[in-house]
Order: sequence, then structure tokens, then C-alpha cells
Amino acid sequence: MTDVVLPDNAALLLIDLQRGIDDASWGRRNNPELEANIARLLAAWRKTARMLFHVRHDSTEPQSTYRPGQPGNDFKPEAQPRRGEMVIAKQTNSAFVGTDLDPLLRGAGIDTLVIGGVITNNSVEATVRMAGNLGYTVYLLADGCATVDKKDLNGRLWPAEDVHALSLANMDGEYATVVATAEILQALPTTA
Repeated sequence: MTDVVLPDNAALLLIDLQRGIDDASWGRRNNPELEANIARLLAAWRKTARMLFHVRHDSTEPQSTYRPGQPGNDFKPEAQPRRGEMVIAKQTNSAFVGTDLDPLLRGAGIDTLVIGGVITNNSVEATVRMAGNLGYTVYLLADGCATVDKKDLNGRLWPAEDVHALSLANMDGEYATVVATAEILQALPTTA
């Protein structure tokens, strides 16, 4: 277990937890506990009154399951923003590109982020890498993100579990500290 230290102004950043990921076109996904882990963390996080950012992918690709104006663009029930919670709309893989996320975080004095969402090796990894490069302390939820089976350039199909594990390994250390949801829950105060 890692020693998780969450300053009072740490922010939770949930990436692309939208219904579009449930479309069969994505293929098989790992981490069936993703939504339950996010729901537990979200409930505890809200009790602390810490900042929370929901990132929504508004795809510009015509065939995307994340395209605005269709059900896939809606947030999953377990990650539904409440009134007053920040929603950051993005059109690229990184939550920092083309958005006001970085100025909002810096303006609030936030330098520590807890990040979860989908897809581990795409939008999550792009956002985590950029956050690390921008100087944020990042805790990445290993069991609070997920991916799908992926073919490599040789046509080999890699199971989502392997893609997920390798992506986490790529980010751990240099860009983030990979942790379990339970570790973040343990680091949160029990009373608000």
C-alpha cells in the first residue's frame, strides 16, 4: 500500500464516465467493478466538500458513441454530476487540451488530483501524463478506470486486462502514483 496524502484542496477528476463506453462496438471491457468503485468514492468525496470535476467527451467523430445529441454522451448514473459540480467538456483525449481545466485548478490552488475514468490507455493516460508534466501530484485509481481489448499493429488482440496493466505501469512513478480506491477512501477524513 502507498502512503496517500490528500491535502484539503485535492480535487477528484472523473474522465469520460459516459454511457457511450457501454456500446458493444467497444468490445470487451475489463474491471466490471469500475462503476461501483466510482460510486463509493464519489459518495465519500462529496461528503468532504472537496472540488470535483466531471470530464465529458463531446466527440466530433460522426460515428462516435460519445457524440453529443445521443444517449452515449450522457453520464453514467453512478457518475452523474450534481448541481454545482464542474463539468469540463473536451473534444480531444486530454482533459487539459482545449479546456479551461488547468486555469480552474490553478485558480483554486489545487495541486493534487485523484483521477479515474475511461479509457485507461486513451483519455485517462493522456490526461494523467499531461497533469504530471504540468506539475500536479496525481493519484490514479487502478480499480477506478477501465479499458477494452485492443489489437496491436500486427493484428494480435490483447486482453483488456493486459492493456490496462501496461498502461498503469507506463504512468506509475513518472506521471502518477497508482493506487486502489480503498487507499483514497482511507485517506479521506471520516467526518466533513
